[in-house]
Amino acid sequence: MGTKIIIKTEEEIELIRESSLLVGKTLAEVAKVIKPGVTTSSLDKIAEEFILDNGAVPGFKGYGGFPYTLCISVNEQVVHGFPSVRELKDGDIVSVDCGVLKNDFYGDSAYTFAIGNVKPEVLTLMERTVESLYLGIEKAVSGSRVGDISYAIQSYVEGFGYSVVRDLVGHGLGRNLHEKPEVPNYGKRGNGPKLKEGMVLAIEPMINLGGRRVVTEKDGWTVRTVDRMPSAHFEHDIVVRNGKAEILSTFDYIEEALNNNR
Repeated sequence: MGTKIIIKTEEEIELIRESSLLVGKTLAEVAKVIKPGVTTSSLDKIAEEFILDNGAVPGFKGYGGFPYTLCISVNEQVVHGFPSVRELKDGDIVSVDCGVLKNDFYGDSAYTFAIGNVKPEVLTLMERTVESLYLGIEKAVSGSRVGDISYAIQSYVEGFGYSVVRDLVGHGLGRNLHEKPEVPNYGKRGNGPKLKEGMVLAIEPMINLGGRRVVTEKDGWTVRTVDRMPSAHFEHDIVVRNGKAEILSTFDYIEEALNNNR
């Protein structure tokens, strides 16, 4: 991850934006076909082909030995789930996390999909996880600190009785997929590294319906909740600005595809 926080130039920010938007378009390709009966490995294949067709390479494949293009995590799986022959079922929720590398810069975004008829309390968890993401982003302004982002996310979701995964965090983003600073989804206001204009961050709340404890499954990658309660995960890439953060990634392509599928 390196030890130094790297401030990006405007030219570099534009390249990260291009990669981040390609992630959104890739997740929209997933959104077009995701439904009960679809295998998670078929989603991975669609994403890989789309990324390659758009002049980029999958950012996760081979990263630290991860063997796939997408992290696909179903229900109690929080992150880093392996695509497989598993068929999605009515009532599942599925976190799909995608990274691309284009023009030497990474994009990294995640979206949790509802498959068919999902329980109302799980849909509400998803909605509030998205809301916590945007509340965190609101605090990503120059002069604030990382802990201000963390506190905004934690205080909001814990107010509903949810819990924040503490073993995994957001991060800086640029020529490397994971750069400094780490961006936890829990913390104290006024703590942590100071935010400066031009810092690019991947903010990604991982919020559990039950307790916060997680465990890594036998594959060495998939992280799931200990109590097997569902977990939601959404992620945006942002750049710290004076006054208001700028979001580089988008969910618009995904939501347009989902609306067309209804």
